[in-house]
Amino acid sequence: MKIVEIKPIPMAKAKERMIKREKQGEIGYEQKLALEHLKKFTKLTEKEAEELVKELSAVIKMSDETLISIVDILPKDADELRLLFSREKFNLKDEEINKILEIVKKYRK
Repeated sequence: MKIVEIKPIPMAKAKERMIKREKQGEIGYEQKLALEHLKKFTKLTEKEAEELVKELSAVIKMSDETLISIVDILPKDADELRLLFSREKFNLKDEEINKILEIVKKYRK
């Protein structure tokens, strides 16, 4: 297997890819453990995750890693969101925090 690209993806997308591989019989022990983890902790469908990525990308420019972390974790409050942005080189304004939390709230079940 050759690595073509390294790019963060939401857990929902990884879950769907792993399920496809499992059906083809291509996964080993570690991948089965990863798939179990994804099944247990993935909160969104792949389509919902893609929609959330698009909505969040329109609000503010952030790194792919931070964006995917927000999609996977679905922060509930400003403190959780600030933790996810701690790697970024800028601070969020209160209105940006509120807008992001509003968008995320629509996807939280």
